[in-house]
Amino acid sequence: MKKINYFILVISILIAFYEIGQSDKNVIIIVIAFVLFMFSMMRLSSKIPSKNLDNNNENVD
Repeated sequence: MKKINYFILVISILIAFYEIGQSDKNVIIIVIAFVLFMFSMMRLSSKIPSKNLDNNNENVD
């Protein structure tokens, strides 16, 4: 699943940069690429544990 998120991330970046480089930019494609980029970043960052989780557990005891 992680590899799929990386793939979506890279493809969305490439599509956005390609579309920005065109003389006649299609805003819809840029927005869709940006949404895909943010969605894949959200899914990847949800796998990273929080640093504050350990601190909150120590303060409770």
